[in-house]
Amino acid sequence: MMDREGIEAALPHRDPFVMVDELVEVELRKRAVAIKRVRADEDWARGHFPGNPVFPGVLLIEALAQTAALCYLSDPEMAGKGVFLLGVEKMRFRKIVRPGDELRLEVTATAEKRRIVFFDVEATVDGVRVASGSIMATVEEER
Repeated sequence: MMDREGIEAALPHRDPFVMVDELVEVELRKRAVAIKRVRADEDWARGHFPGNPVFPGVLLIEALAQTAALCYLSDPEMAGKGVFLLGVEKMRFRKIVRPGDELRLEVTATAEKRRIVFFDVEATVDGVRVASGSIMATVEEER
């Protein structure tokens, strides 16, 4: 559906902070699925933790938030808008994610109130849930 080039066209993020490699499914403003290939050569791997790299939970949340942004920003009606993370609720990390893992990031919009969108989010590796929770984001005009 969308490769890295398309993702960089849709999101304001740039390396090393693009946390999504590929958008594989999207129902505009309803649901999206993206892939993140966790690599040992990424900046975080040097220090989290040396000799035993573990993908940081905050970066996993960011990958889910970027997937949520793509769920909205893939809609041509959202041109000129940005999606910004407002909050995280009930996020649980169930398994360790390491280099070599392929994260499947799934977000589902559950409610929209004014400019605030609520998402249920889940990350899996090989079909096993590694994280889940809810996030809130706002849709705003970009500056």
